[in-house]
Amino acid sequence: MPTSKTIANSSFLFVAMAILFSGCGVYSFTGASIPAGAKTVSVQYFPNKAQLVEPILSPTFTNALLNIFTTQTTLEMVETNGDIALEGEIISYKTTPVAIQSDQTAALNRLTIVVNVRFANKLEPEKDFEQKFSQFLEYPSEQPLNAVSGELIAAINEMLVTDIFNKAVVNW
Repeated sequence: MPTSKTIANSSFLFVAMAILFSGCGVYSFTGASIPAGAKTVSVQYFPNKAQLVEPILSPTFTNALLNIFTTQTTLEMVETNGDIALEGEIISYKTTPVAIQSDQTAALNRLTIVVNVRFANKLEPEKDFEQKFSQFLEYPSEQPLNAVSGELIAAINEMLVTDIFNKAVVNW
């Protein structure tokens, strides 16, 4: 037979859970706050408009962005006009020397990728934005870029799409 203390604890837990899960949007364990009523997301292909064009960059970035929204939310992916929509372009892909040594050679090179993103939220248009996102990684200068670019692009893409996802639906 439950005691009054057990019933009180259960009631408190129920009220706490109701408060936690109530609100204006749908929440996920990733911290994403999707507006109530949002059912779809669309991510357009991000063309590479940088001076230096890496052929795998556009498709791998676009796929990474599609992937984070389909795995971290319950939104259905649609080709165009999603309740939440992302589009943009890759505007910079460059490598620069860093960590210059005493003999004027670089110990490291830095690969930087910059993406311009336009985010539209049909249900909460005040959260729309256009913003540049930039990330970089460094690699030893004795390694040619083409030998490490695939690994670097994958890691930088992961950082970029996490930043974009956080800005779009986590509201960091």
